[in-house]
Amino acid sequence: MRADRRTIADDLDQIYQEFPMLAERRHTPAGMLSGGQQQMLVIGRALMAAPRIMAIDEPSPRLAPQIIDPGYQILLRLRALRKLTLLIVEQSSTRAMMTGGRMVLIRGGRIVLEGPAADLVRDDRLKQSYFGFGDH
Repeated sequence: MRADRRTIADDLDQIYQEFPMLAERRHTPAGMLSGGQQQMLVIGRALMAAPRIMAIDEPSPRLAPQIIDPGYQILLRLRALRKLTLLIVEQSSTRAMMTGGRMVLIRGGRIVLEGPAADLVRDDRLKQSYFGFGDH
């Protein structure tokens, strides 16, 4: 547990720089925030613990479409700045591939495809796994 108030204040300032809406709404109860703002709050709170790994479960469904891409860009920037490993569970393969990292496709509790996202984008097995078609 960190006890240095200065470090905590500095970290909070960094979170507010990434998520200016949280700074504006800092006195608003979490339950009164929009879905996107709540998602920002969850990520901001997690970042305050200075994690090396962050697991994010289904970030897209709770967000308005105009927030999803900027939200992913923030995650990618945070990943680079903080040398953070992101474990993202996501229904949208397109969004998952935006991370540029390693991708694992799981169906029925089994790994059916894995590898660098950049390689899997061009892999017909991904289309076959999702849609049942593609070159064999």
